[in-house]
Amino acid sequence: MSSIQACPCGQGAYMSCCAPLHQGQQHASSAEQLMRSRYSAFALQQIDYLIQTTALGQQSYLDRDAIADWSQCNTWLQLEVIHHLAKLDKCHAQVEFKAHYHDGQQAQVHHEISHFVYFAGRWYFLDPTLDMPITMKQPCVCGSQKKFKQCCAKFL
Repeated sequence: MSSIQACPCGQGAYMSCCAPLHQGQQHASSAEQLMRSRYSAFALQQIDYLIQTTALGQQSYLDRDAIADWSQCNTWLQLEVIHHLAKLDKCHAQVEFKAHYHDGQQAQVHHEISHFVYFAGRWYFLDPTLDMPITMKQPCVCGSQKKFKQCCAKFL
């Protein structure tokens, strides 16, 4: 990608916007920035980044091939951030957004309210779609060592 090419997230030139996050040179400073970088990762087929920015305990349950297929089979058109709640509590945030894309047949809109957790100096996406065995008394999926019920359970 050229240094002046627009970032898929809509916040400027890719090389100064999401590229440093995708390349591991920086970490997202907010849940909104992480969500924007994840949208760009879908648009640019940066599947490893999508996996690495999902909550640590959820990463092994992700279907890499399905993520790659969805990323590649769609043309990503625009990201629209509706609302960002930076502080749901001490370490959780919420971002509501619409991802506009074309599925090869027609334009589509994926409208989602996503939750994120801040752990060990980094933001991570909490994936509510994963079917994983977890009880309320187990360590949390985010890696915090708190019990799941006292940490991320209410956001999944």
